[in-house]
Amino acid sequence: MTQPTPLAALRVHTDAIIFDMDGTMIDSMPWHAQAWVEFTRRRGMEIDVPDLMARTTGKNGTECIVELLGRPVSQDEADALTHEKETIYRELFAPRFAEVAGFRQFAGQVHARGLKVAVGTAGDMGNVEFAMGHLGMAPAPLAIVRGDEGLPGKPQPAIFLEAARRIGVAPERCIVFEDAPFGIEAARRAGMRAVAICSTHTPEQLTGPHVLAAVRDYTELMNTDFLESIHVATA
Repeated sequence: MTQPTPLAALRVHTDAIIFDMDGTMIDSMPWHAQAWVEFTRRRGMEIDVPDLMARTTGKNGTECIVELLGRPVSQDEADALTHEKETIYRELFAPRFAEVAGFRQFAGQVHARGLKVAVGTAGDMGNVEFAMGHLGMAPAPLAIVRGDEGLPGKPQPAIFLEAARRIGVAPERCIVFEDAPFGIEAARRAGMRAVAICSTHTPEQLTGPHVLAAVRDYTELMNTDFLESIHVATA
């Protein structure tokens, strides 16, 4: 599934990797979908879940609630509804928690090569703590930027740009790992290169001139010597 890496993109020095979280670090998107089903069932709502997911994946909690309800909401209402939905998600996913195949091994290799690691997610504090607690990453990311910090969600680039700022790396020296179209577009708008993790979308849905590779998971990526090519090209 890997596509060729443009030579011009490889020639740019790489100092940092910024990971999206849901669907990129952890195999959580089916459980988010199920959580929306249960959340709306409790409220007597009928929704097209694939359509809702397409419109909201990468957006922050408030933006998701606005998309669901189709009307403006107060911050208090958005926070309460987001908390309810994300609590359902964590309850569903916890007994079956799984990383995207090979993620922790790949993240360890990234660290071993001296690259900085950050996370840029539209998820809130509860979901970040849940994911990081289960993953037990060592060392931990240098920075984690969340969707409940007042930043617009993807496809706006703010989350990725803030992640780069916090770790002191220029955007063009970052590579974003993403599983969703809005995230791939946010990386482009941020002036960052990207790798598409096709855990929930096809390579055709995650294309762009800044996309260096498209893979099913990190096991496949490690088999392509991706990090070695980055190191050789930018060392």
